[in-house]
Amino acid sequence: MATLHKKITDRVFHAVDASRKSMTDTPMDYASSGVDIDAEGVAVASLVGALSSSVRKKGEFGAPVPLPGGFGGIIEFGEYRLALATDGVGSKLMIANELQRYDGVGIDCVAMNVNDLLCVGAEPIAFVDYIAVPKTDAGTHAILGKSLAEACKRARITLAGGETATLPGIVTELDLSGTALGWFPKGEAITGEKIQNGDIMIGLPSSGIHSNGYTLVRAIVERSGYSLTEKCPFDANHNHRNIERFEEGDITLGEVLLNPTKIYVEPLVDLIKDCRDGIGPCEISDIKAMAHITGGGLSNLLRLHDDFGWHIENPLPILPEFNWLAEQGTVSNREMHRTFNMGMGMTLVVSRDMAIPVEKWLSKRLPGTKCIGYVHDKKKEVTHVDEDITFSHY
Repeated sequence: MATLHKKITDRVFHAVDASRKSMTDTPMDYASSGVDIDAEGVAVASLVGALSSSVRKKGEFGAPVPLPGGFGGIIEFGEYRLALATDGVGSKLMIANELQRYDGVGIDCVAMNVNDLLCVGAEPIAFVDYIAVPKTDAGTHAILGKSLAEACKRARITLAGGETATLPGIVTELDLSGTALGWFPKGEAITGEKIQNGDIMIGLPSSGIHSNGYTLVRAIVERSGYSLTEKCPFDANHNHRNIERFEEGDITLGEVLLNPTKIYVEPLVDLIKDCRDGIGPCEISDIKAMAHITGGGLSNLLRLHDDFGWHIENPLPILPEFNWLAEQGTVSNREMHRTFNMGMGMTLVVSRDMAIPVEKWLSKRLPGTKCIGYVHDKKKEVTHVDEDITFSHY
């Protein structure tokens, strides 16, 4: 009887182990975790197509200024142009809500907006926030206020106002979004229109996952069985980035996943200003385009021009959290580079002859910055030194 019981028990354990192995070996992707990037693209196109043309006509304050790429909306303002961007923290907030740690989410919110404004050559100047909660909590709002104030300091902008909405029955957890305003002189937008074959891409390092891909992140963490509050299961140390701590002792997995999004106002606004004033490492015309590497990963490069391709031959080092996520979720290299920034949060496109001076100028202010690849006219696609990583549409 004991032998029979052991055989039955062994079979049960083998079945459970096989089930776990099957589950953990199943490749994960963004769509299966709940976010379909392609479907989102179709939805956005449908929304834009349904919008009527502006009532403000060309030459009037507030008239729209067409701009490729979609990183920011531009309107006329006399001899200047105003740029606006709106975005939120997304489902990264679900991790912050679970841990009740909001120290960095205000930085995330501001970063997602001002970094988009930089891509059109605008200097961010002001920000307004929108907070939605199921129930008002003074302590949480105080932490959010401190985080937003720190973000505005890093971005060198004014927190001009905001709205707090208490919405029981509509929202179940705190949500945070905002809108940023920037400006640039008329005729000096950075549009990507003057990109040429042979131009060089320069990559700026990220501080972590930033604020995209967290639906997949949360699904992978759940599969892994690790707790957000336990010691990080991998070595999170990486050159040129710091983990902003909110706990004492060992770095936790939650701290790594909540590390705030890098704000690129400094050095990029300084670069743009110096180049416009003739004291930078190149002429302003040598800065052809900028791409904020957010949702869509490297496919964001395809937003910069309709006729060129992009080859990454010397990518920035991959941050350790991305390697861990790929391993735990059995996520393909291509899917990782379609979903996450993989260690590069911003990309500049500059004239070939000016690439080294610009790289040196930037790397002094943001160590880890380097030339990563080049533009070509063979085919509109993103290719990579890893041949499995290719993208033909955003």
